[in-house]
Amino acid sequence: MSAESYPPPIFLLAPPRSFTSLVCGILGQHPQLYGSPELNLFRARTMRRFNQMQRLHMGMHRFVAQVYAGEQSIEAVEMAKHWMHAREHKTTAEVHQELCAAIAPHALVQKSPRYMRRLSYMIDMLEAFPKARFIHLVRHPRGMSESYLKLNDLPIQLLACLECGAVDRSGDKPIADPQILWHDYHLRVLRFQEMVHPDRWIRILGEDFFTDLDNQLHRLCDWLGVSTAPEAIAAMKRPEDSPYACFGPVNALVGNDPNFLRSPQLRPYSRKPESLDGPLSWRPDGASFHPRVVEMAHQFGYH
Repeated sequence: MSAESYPPPIFLLAPPRSFTSLVCGILGQHPQLYGSPELNLFRARTMRRFNQMQRLHMGMHRFVAQVYAGEQSIEAVEMAKHWMHAREHKTTAEVHQELCAAIAPHALVQKSPRYMRRLSYMIDMLEAFPKARFIHLVRHPRGMSESYLKLNDLPIQLLACLECGAVDRSGDKPIADPQILWHDYHLRVLRFQEMVHPDRWIRILGEDFFTDLDNQLHRLCDWLGVSTAPEAIAAMKRPEDSPYACFGPVNALVGNDPNFLRSPQLRPYSRKPESLDGPLSWRPDGASFHPRVVEMAHQFGYH
């Protein structure tokens, strides 16, 4: 499939709880762009393997149903499952390219925070789409960590952090500590950045983005080479208009952050002070940020 048959996709790179769902929803409502749920395709290299990873499928089911059936009904999702199985002989890169062509002339905007778990996933993205654009989205480590832990009850927090390696084992008992996730995910993103042409890379601090939304939207649209007309900017401020900004049918219920699906509207943003100093609310031992986290946060512009 020729890359000239569709615009290069746009990938948001960030850990979970870093405003990715809302930013993807905002960008995806631009009339020249198309925001998707979490597709997760690059978690595997073949569709045969991807089809075995059922935990990751709901975003793909909803996307394929909407694009090819024009709806996300139970029946359309069943069609999407058959569509995926019919492509078991293909690579996930080929299927991703097919989806980009299906929504052309719109450019796909996609976020899947699980891609940050391995550098190889991001390398596969670049090999499949050499002209893709990458938005590195950053949230303050304190805000990201507190938001991450709020998602789960206490017994589940440790399991969730174990899954992504965010557990401090230096003491007598393991401690769920999302600052490790924040640091390690961004470290992989920074390593990946070295492989991407500077013209195809931009970094955004989430707090700056929502504090000065109009200027930030114009900046992003200019960088992406899409319209900055008032009607385009206005459309971006209605992420709730996306067909994916709600829960899906019972056989593909989520596929995105459930908090975003419950309340996808853009709300007034009030930036709260967040310090890199002092004890962390989730640490029972009163520890503060690790020096490597502080150093990286300074690199991104936090103080």
